[in-house]
Amino acid sequence: MKLEDTPWFESRPLVEHPLYYVFEDKYAVTKGHLLFVPKEDIDRNIKECYIAAYEWGMDLFQKEICDGFNVGQNVGIVAGQTVMWPHIHMIPRTEGDCVDPRGGVRGVIPEKQQY
Repeated sequence: MKLEDTPWFESRPLVEHPLYYVFEDKYAVTKGHLLFVPKEDIDRNIKECYIAAYEWGMDLFQKEICDGFNVGQNVGIVAGQTVMWPHIHMIPRTEGDCVDPRGGVRGVIPEKQQY
């Protein structure tokens, strides 16, 4: 798959950086859910996406726009990846946005969660 063939290019990026784009997630799970998409599928660009996603989330958190955030990536169909181009999710979290947030990313397999 080529980056230009991904569904993100149906919309304009919020940010265009030399190494990546930032898009609003089309199926956002919270307000402000963003995707950091490397322009090339290479380690350096993917690392920069992680750094940018973390920094964006920390900025929102420090400005008290959100109460926390998740940063993560689905790699492979069995992990839930639906677009086969690397991309990093940054999901702002607010108090009460779900019934029980305990477990965080461990919640991807609910029956395996332990608190």
